[in-house]
Amino acid sequence: MSVKTKNDVLHVTEATFEQEVGASEVPVLVDFWADWCPPCKVIGPTVDELAIDFAGKARVAKVDVDTSPGLSARFGVASIPTIIVFRGGEEVARVTGIAPKEKLAEMLESAIESA
Repeated sequence: MSVKTKNDVLHVTEATFEQEVGASEVPVLVDFWADWCPPCKVIGPTVDELAIDFAGKARVAKVDVDTSPGLSARFGVASIPTIIVFRGGEEVARVTGIAPKEKLAEMLESAIESA
């Protein structure tokens, strides 16, 4: 079962990825992160804000690379944070490192518009 935070950010695992991201009817922004990663902690609040900003239009999820290494390997995540936007279960946008909120919002908007 996926766990939601106060901001409705889903915490997705290898067991729940297909249900929460692959089968989602709306685009999903997925933050691949780890607790020990300082840049991940910097971008974390931005990801939380996007969950609020895009509520009802898109979903926002996090994948802990330490507890779900299979997902990291599956999507070629070699550096974190890596943010991937999925639409219909397929990757449509990606950015690695700390990106401004505007860039992440543009990625989601584009996925929503082309859905």
